[in-house]
Amino acid sequence: MLSSAKISRTILGGAIFFLLAACGYSQEEWDQKVRENSALTAQVAAQEKTNAKCAADYATASSELDGLKLKFQERGEDLEQQKQANAEYKKRAEQLEQIRARFELLREKLKKLTDLGLKVQVRDNRMLIQLPGNVLFDSGKDTLKPTGLEILGQVATVLRSDADLSAREFQVAGHTDSKPLTSSAYKDNWGLSAMRARSVLAYLTTPIDKQGGGLERTHWSAAGYADTDPVAGNDTDEGREQNRRVELVVLPNVEEMLNLNSLAK
Repeated sequence: MLSSAKISRTILGGAIFFLLAACGYSQEEWDQKVRENSALTAQVAAQEKTNAKCAADYATASSELDGLKLKFQERGEDLEQQKQANAEYKKRAEQLEQIRARFELLREKLKKLTDLGLKVQVRDNRMLIQLPGNVLFDSGKDTLKPTGLEILGQVATVLRSDADLSAREFQVAGHTDSKPLTSSAYKDNWGLSAMRARSVLAYLTTPIDKQGGGLERTHWSAAGYADTDPVAGNDTDEGREQNRRVELVVLPNVEEMLNLNSLAK
């Protein structure tokens, strides 16, 4: 007798046979279709895997590209900032060169005064003409001596004959040594230095027809510094003599307000 399992397989095989026969396929053809379907399924799975990897690679590449774009943007901004900084530096260098040229021209013009035995120098960021006090005044006095009037007349001629110099702003600065005044109408060195500066200022700005220097008074001012701005020690006669002086300070224009000491080197 046949077992129930064998009977079932026989019936199933017969059913498949009749099904294949009904569809027009043989067993071999059916098996071929199954293999083709399996191959296609495998290909689809492989393609999906490949697509997933491509998508991941694309996402990674996009992220890297965004990073590169950001870096290039930052680098571009840095380059633009560097470009602007270079342009500003070049502009500043040109301005400094123009100021240096004007400074050298001014110093060359004032060089005429050195031929008179006067000292023209840059000190404390100011260009100035130094006039020895003993040439201008007697000890403890504010009245100009004949030698003082003569040297100031020569200074006024140099300044007045040059359009650029005559248009500059000047300050007359009076200075003394540190020895206190014992008895004087000036009360102290502040008063003496201020009155000496005033005497020089008054002469330089007095019209020529009134025996003055003929300089434009609106360009001049005066100040007294007493012994607060010495150029030498006050412990020797020689040092005190250097400190007793009057200076004609060339006041800088706004565009010249930089360290003239660096230009003077």
